[in-house]
This record gives sequence, structure tokens and C-alpha cells, in this order.
Amino acid sequence: MFKPFAAAVGALFLLAACSSGDAPKSEAPATGGLTGAGSTFFAPLASKWAETYKTSASISVNYQSIGSGGGIKQIKAKTVDFGATDKPLSVEDLNAAGLYQFPVVMGGVVPVVNVPGIEAGKLNLNGQLLADIFMGKIKRWDDPALKAANPGLTLPALPVTVVHRADGSGTTYLFTNYLAAVSPEWKSKVGASDALEWPTGLGGKGNEGVSAFVSQTTGSIGYVEFAYAIKTGAAYANLTNHDGQTVAPSAESFAAAAAGADWKNAPGNQLLLLNQPGAKSWPITGAVFILVYKDQADAAKAKSVLNFFDWAYTNGDAASGELHYVPLPADVKALMRAQWASQITSGGKPVFTAEGAK
Repeated sequence: MFKPFAAAVGALFLLAACSSGDAPKSEAPATGGLTGAGSTFFAPLASKWAETYKTSASISVNYQSIGSGGGIKQIKAKTVDFGATDKPLSVEDLNAAGLYQFPVVMGGVVPVVNVPGIEAGKLNLNGQLLADIFMGKIKRWDDPALKAANPGLTLPALPVTVVHRADGSGTTYLFTNYLAAVSPEWKSKVGASDALEWPTGLGGKGNEGVSAFVSQTTGSIGYVEFAYAIKTGAAYANLTNHDGQTVAPSAESFAAAAAGADWKNAPGNQLLLLNQPGAKSWPITGAVFILVYKDQADAAKAKSVLNFFDWAYTNGDAASGELHYVPLPADVKALMRAQWASQITSGGKPVFTAEGAK
């Protein structure tokens, strides 16, 4: 097995006030900078937001792309100011840890392959084929089941090499929950989690590690967040969705899957967007969630974290679109800002006021 490389994206975020980009006159800014860690799914957008936002510098924020599991562990250990995860925590877990979570952006997980002669968007797969490949039941690219799903496409007589995540991963959580939803055998024999015992394959750390292994290994297949597939030029596959339609991954197909998301009635903002109905829906769609403590010891620092995400809600949609993520609808952003004002406190007082936000 290759040695997974550590995935870390350090970025400087320069935080401004909600309304004008300047620190509020009535309160002192946080000092010492801010730290966040977690989701590699989120890392490309975090880096892009940092690049755009640093022109209004006042406070630096370092974000480490270590995987959702790592982000959850670090925020629970209070070694970072916020965590980022693609696996939403349950209400029970949130309450037990004193945490609050909110969605920041949505995107898609896609299968990527390194098969000679197969370009991006040419290979068609479905959930059952994916489950059979990742269980090791389909061992060669010229398997009859793959040929039947891809008439007219030349598939080589080449062994299949599975590449999966080696770390605790929200991307894995989304991918395996999708496989469990469409394959009873996968559900009973393998299960769905952010970390599990894989039946076969090589393990890479982070979306970066999986992308690297796939690019280096002829005959391989893995799964990554779509921005990584685009960034690396990986050959992504199409999927058959809930309605039986073959769709390509795109911001439009992710948005179609997210169209019916009912955030108002999602306790703890725990919501998955997998295998959603709709002719244009991408079946492996999910949100990135930010984790912060409900009761904050440092009011200025807590406000600075929320100010940054308030800025991202207001100014970050263009960058989200460029990287093939889906911004939250305006009404969902307003709902989250109202939750910040009511649920995040320091010394019993709110640290964010929704009326001051855009």
C-alpha cells in the first residue's frame, strides 16, 4: 500500500464585520487569530474564500484539511475554534458535547477512475455497480455488468483497483450511506459510516490522498468531492439517480438534489441529501457543516468566527459556484443567522445579532 500523505491546507482568513467589512467600533476584535479543522470536502472552497477575503485583513484563521473525523475530534477537544464536517452530528451528540452545527455550503461526491481510454463523463455507473465494485465482486473493467451499462464504450481487460479513504471521513460517510441506501447487500455486509472495514482496496488520507492514488494507479476507481475531480482533471463517472436517469455531476445536479431540503424541520440541522428524487438530481449530494460551542468562553473570538461565515454567506457564492459547490438559499442563510443570534452565547449573552448581518 502506498503511504498516505498528510493533507493539510493552511489558509489565512481575514475577518471583517458583518455590514461593512470593518471591525465593529463598539467591541474589541479577537486577538491571537482563529483556527479551524476538518472536512477535506470543504478545503478547496475554504482556500478560495481565504484568498478573496484576506484583502480586508484583521484576524488570521488557519484551517487544517484533516478530514471530518479529525475536525470533530479537535472541536470536541477545544483545540480549534470551529470544526468542519460533512457528517452531521446527531442531536444527542451535539447536546452531549455542547455543540451547535450549521450548514455552510453544499456539494457532490463523485466516482473517479483511471482507466485507459475513459474520459470524464463517459463511463456510466449505478449504485449497485458501485457497491459491487467496492465490495470486490466486480474485479475487471471488462466485466459483463459494466459492459451492459456502457454499450459502445471500449472497456479494457484490466484489473479493478479500489481506492478508499483511510481516515475518518465525511465524504466516506456520504458515499457509504448512499451505497447502503441502494444495495441491501452493502448495508448488511459492510454498512455505512465515516470509517469502516473496507472489503478491498487501498486507503488514501483525505480527498487529496484518494485523488493522488487514483491518478497514480492505472485501473483504479475512487470517490472524491467534485472540486478535487475538476482540479486534478480526473475522469469522473456519471450515475443513475433515484428516478432512473443517468446524470453527470455538476453544480446544477447538486442543486437539483438539494432543492427539497427542509432545513426548518431538521432537528440540530441534521440533514442528508442522498438519493433524492428528481430527474436531474445527483444521488450523492451533501452539505458541509460548521461546528462551534453553544457556550463560548471568548465572546470576541466567537463573534469573529460567526462574522467570517456571515461574510461567506453574503460574499462567497461566486467562489462557491466557480468550484462547483452549491450556495445555500437566502432563506436558509437567514434561518442560520437567526439561530446564531439565539443559540451562541458567552456569559449568557448573544455574541451575534442577526439584524446587523447581511
